[in-house]
Amino acid sequence: MSDSKWPVELAGVTESVVTTLGPNGLWNVAALGVFASDSGDQVTARTWGKTRTRRNFETEGDGHVQFVHDPIIFVDAACSIREEPEPILESADAWATVAVEPIGSGEERGTEWIEWELVPIESTIERETVPTTNRGYYAVIEATVAASRLDVPGYDREELRERLQYFEAVVDRCGGSRERRAFDRLCEHVSF
Repeated sequence: MSDSKWPVELAGVTESVVTTLGPNGLWNVAALGVFASDSGDQVTARTWGKTRTRRNFETEGDGHVQFVHDPIIFVDAACSIREEPEPILESADAWATVAVEPIGSGEERGTEWIEWELVPIESTIERETVPTTNRGYYAVIEATVAASRLDVPGYDREELRERLQYFEAVVDRCGGSRERRAFDRLCEHVSF
């Protein structure tokens, strides 16, 4: 199914993976929190700092927002530099090609941000899955957020370390093998 609306229901902040075309002709893979307004009429995202995603949004004006369930894919997108020859990841359960437009900017805790409106141009559902609640999976996702802030001056590094240790314990207790592997991968990417 191909359409010009979002392929999934968005509410609050939905964590996704975005691919954007870089100057080297490869697709940069990064994590992107997508925020849906309560009315549902606007979807936005923020880029923090001078990232590849920000640069590529500024130069290309578009990207591919993808919804994945594999925690390892998410960790690599959030905590490493990953580039692919094709824009759509094989692991994407659904995706939307979006036009992006900057609608605001500012600074928080010493880090510059730009807010982008995301407008779907085309979307596809690749696979439908039955949702489950795995606390280990969600602990991995939250850990990537904490890990991404470790070197941001406005955040308390010790507090973030404690948070990461807590998430590690949740993954050990509640996660499956993919979640444990994803957390091990997180530890390879960042030092805490």
